[in-house]
Amino acid sequence: MRACRITINNFRGIKSATLLLPQHGVLIGDNNTGKTTILEALDLVLGPDRLNRQPPIDEHDFFRGAYLLAPAAPAAEAAGDGGDGELPAPETDAEPPRIEIEVTVADLTDEQKGKFGDYTEFWDGATDTFYDEPNPAGVDAATITEALRVTFLGWYDAEEDDFEGKTYFTRSLTESDRPEPFSRKHKQVCGFLYLRSLRTGSRALSLERGSLLDIILRLKEVRPQMWEATLGTLAGISVASDPKLGISPVLESINAALKKYVPKEWGVEPHLKVSNLTREHLRKVITAFIATGDGDHAAPFYRQGTGTINMLVLAMLSQIAQDKQNVIFAMEEPETAIPPYAQKRIVHEVRKLASQALFTSHSPYVLEEFAVEETVVLGRDGEGVLEQKAITLPDNVKLKRYRQQFRTRFCEGLLARRVLVAEGATETSAFPVACRRLAVLKPDTYASLEALGVCIVDAGGETDIPGMAKLYRDLGKRTFSICDKQSEANKDLIEAQVELLLMHEEKGFEAMVLKGTTEAALKRFTKLIDWPQDLAQKYPDPEAQAAAALTDYFTKSKGSWGIADFLAQCSEAEIPQWLRNAAVKLKDACLPAPAGDGPTCRTRRCGGAPGSGRRWN
Repeated sequence: MRACRITINNFRGIKSATLLLPQHGVLIGDNNTGKTTILEALDLVLGPDRLNRQPPIDEHDFFRGAYLLAPAAPAAEAAGDGGDGELPAPETDAEPPRIEIEVTVADLTDEQKGKFGDYTEFWDGATDTFYDEPNPAGVDAATITEALRVTFLGWYDAEEDDFEGKTYFTRSLTESDRPEPFSRKHKQVCGFLYLRSLRTGSRALSLERGSLLDIILRLKEVRPQMWEATLGTLAGISVASDPKLGISPVLESINAALKKYVPKEWGVEPHLKVSNLTREHLRKVITAFIATGDGDHAAPFYRQGTGTINMLVLAMLSQIAQDKQNVIFAMEEPETAIPPYAQKRIVHEVRKLASQALFTSHSPYVLEEFAVEETVVLGRDGEGVLEQKAITLPDNVKLKRYRQQFRTRFCEGLLARRVLVAEGATETSAFPVACRRLAVLKPDTYASLEALGVCIVDAGGETDIPGMAKLYRDLGKRTFSICDKQSEANKDLIEAQVELLLMHEEKGFEAMVLKGTTEAALKRFTKLIDWPQDLAQKYPDPEAQAAAALTDYFTKSKGSWGIADFLAQCSEAEIPQWLRNAAVKLKDACLPAPAGDGPTCRTRRCGGAPGSGRRWN
């Protein structure tokens, strides 16, 4: 069993989206792209406990908070009055916005086929579409399997002045006058479990409804007959009744004053009890304690270390999976407070336990555990349209190289919206430092790459820039490049893949910096560094030969932050003019145009990128 397709309309930050989901996969993208929204949408459709919350949705679950019909256009904006002074009649058949989420569940188990037989369809895994040919024999193909479509609808009920949400068998919505609800019992057969990062761990071992412990007890059909005895015991305990504590005399004085104003029947004799003495309250306050350290002292489980809590949650999830045997796991950021080796173990254990496992993550250690086809790159445009992109490696990026250099060269770019492809290690280390220094010195004019949301990636050489830029551009990223002077042929190749090319006229980044800075800055830096022994012998007085000595020093420290350290101690005037101009151009390309300046994408510096397709801002 697996959720193979999800369609979302008007839910949170997503206006529309249709996504194909792998058997096991990881959803990646920059923050606020919509990764969590996708998992929340799955939970609304398949989660057995989500609809117990009343109301199941609220104002902020609608796209841009719009759950009412837009007001009619003012009379002055009407298209005309038809010549007789009467305005056109307003449309009355428009419906208010509603949330619509449809999930297709394929590879059904025998139990699910028997339970949902009247509503099953046939899904072709080869084409990722439903099989609707008139030839019944076609369903015998190996790639075609029974599937079920389920739809969640959420809307605002004006009469009740509240929000409603219900889940239905999709076929009943289109083929019947009476939609058939997809009930909680139906959802339990599907076995969807959503682990919301640390938020699940905070109540995992409590008895609150919907907690992991509560789910395990229900799966094992354990009904603890403990409430009456516990409530009776607590009812007999009067807290702080000893007069020596000073509380009971205060309560007695309150009681005496109360008797002066109200009859006894209104309520007297205030005293303290342990809790509200209701089952619901006990569910919230009863929690498991765990011994810590070598002694016998125990503390509430939620006071343990964050990593311990996460591993505890994983252990409980494994219990659920073993009992259900057929589970879809959706897990947010398994790397939180977990060391790398444990992150990998979580991924592998969950994949073994679940019929389908879907993760979101920002960790390279998690991402590298998924194949290219299992990595779903997400991006959302300014209108709320969410799309997925497949990673297609260019010819000069072989799969072996991609895997070997994933952590150092590819991961950060996959997680960013804007990627600056640098020619080599020197540009990769030095340009961010220059931008950061300029932003500190003159924040109104410059901005750091971090503030612009730009990730810088080392292409590994000038001939690799076009391929690396194409990789990210094809994923919907905004791409830029910084490099030395290029041949006309390679320059054309780079410009075909990027919005903005930052190319100086020198053959080497170090040469550009040395020519563009001041003598004073060079001399000052010669006093700040520990000179290598061979250069110390060659230049006994480096300050006197600052340019020559630092030329050799930067060459020797190429790629190891030598030039970056120099730029970090420069004033604005000492940073080469080319770098200052490049920082401003990149800032102009990334930041929105001020109001009244027309569209953001005014030039090649902005969204008017070469090529075609939607761009994610």
